[in-house]
Amino acid sequence: MPLEHHRETSGTPEFDPLLDGSRTANRPVQISEESLLSTAGPDSSGRARDADATPTTHTTTMMTQASATPARGVRARATTTKSATVKTATMAPRVAVAANARARGALARVGAANGEAKDPILLRAARGEDVERPPVWLMRQAGRYMAEFRAYSTKYGFRHRSETPEIAIELSMQPWRAFKPDGVIMFSDILTPLPALGIEFDVVKGKGPVVEPVRTMADVNAMKQLDDPDSQLPFVREILSTLRKEIDGQSTMLGFVGSPWTLAAYAMEGSSDRHLMTTKQIMTQDPETLHAFLSKLADALGVYVCHQIDSGAQVVQIFDSWAHHLSPQQFIEFSHPYNERIIAYVKERHPETPLIFHANGGVGKLHELKKSTADVIGLDWNTSMSEARAILGPDRVLQGNMDPMYLFASPDRIREEVAKNVKDAGNGKHILNVGHGVAQGTPEENVGHFCDAARASLYAEAGAPAR
Repeated sequence: MPLEHHRETSGTPEFDPLLDGSRTANRPVQISEESLLSTAGPDSSGRARDADATPTTHTTTMMTQASATPARGVRARATTTKSATVKTATMAPRVAVAANARARGALARVGAANGEAKDPILLRAARGEDVERPPVWLMRQAGRYMAEFRAYSTKYGFRHRSETPEIAIELSMQPWRAFKPDGVIMFSDILTPLPALGIEFDVVKGKGPVVEPVRTMADVNAMKQLDDPDSQLPFVREILSTLRKEIDGQSTMLGFVGSPWTLAAYAMEGSSDRHLMTTKQIMTQDPETLHAFLSKLADALGVYVCHQIDSGAQVVQIFDSWAHHLSPQQFIEFSHPYNERIIAYVKERHPETPLIFHANGGVGKLHELKKSTADVIGLDWNTSMSEARAILGPDRVLQGNMDPMYLFASPDRIREEVAKNVKDAGNGKHILNVGHGVAQGTPEENVGHFCDAARASLYAEAGAPAR
């Protein structure tokens, strides 16, 4: 099962205006991170502590969902708007988080005061520009490791949360308010566009995704086209445009899609299967059907990526979550050309928008990944960052790839691993991330330590300025 995006199942991994530098002109302001973090007062671990630990609440408008007539073997779902005021506790058991969030916000403002370029740092890095440190975000940074998130996930089903703008916006903003990562990714799913293509899915608690099977050429021919995303996926524009306004240029707005290969595998299996027995039998016995399915998915996903950009996304990531099921040769035949079709379609319409290609299972495929025309190559934690740098070259922007299990370690060990990762990436052309999604049970404060360590990783101080 893919771990990068925002998915929840019981016992399975879960699926997650410009900076103003004019105020100080030519007068850089030097303020240390330590002094900012200390303004909230340290706790026993030395990290900032919030003096007010009383849980806060907020009010939002929710939507209720109703079942519709089943479609081709999978229960179709519809949502009807119902104005309801739901009061949920933000649940702040970790009192350091709020204070650190305020300090991180202050750090962002100091960056602007120091005369940084107007575009946010992650966007600049993804374009290949020289930046002063590695920008940071985390795959599945909105997830069940956060108490605030669980207040929603225990009450509402996945599709209800991801397709109700008010909830999806709130869940997307929770980690940004707490940790101030350099990227905010919309709370959604790689399977989200499938119903618009006539392929229904649901996420069943304790089982995971259940997808309407597509296994024959007749099934492929019955697919709909994604020709009007605003009507077929009406919630996406509101989510992205609102989030873009909320972060107000302080971070980069990230969109994402699944790769054609990964979506095809889900649909052909009808669920999450560790061996992809059905899909690989179709691959080996009826490759024409698989290629036809991949072709239609690539066309639809190109439209979907452009819709996300039109709605506010500044960078879009393509997740090839099941690339590890493919040999290098199979990857070149069944994944790479369809990813390239998406990239070419988007670049023709939005040449200024960086695209990230992340392959879960890229280890052993680095020479194949070198053929990608994506602006950024995302690496999983099994891949050697230094080897990837050597193969992919000094000018390719790389993303990743700390093992997310280090987020369970001590703050010192987290800082040590971040330093190693930044060094192995070559002290430049790098976006720091975990090499897989943040795991359920990860201490919230350790995500903060990870983000703090990235902000402290100044290339000039490492003796190797960004190239």
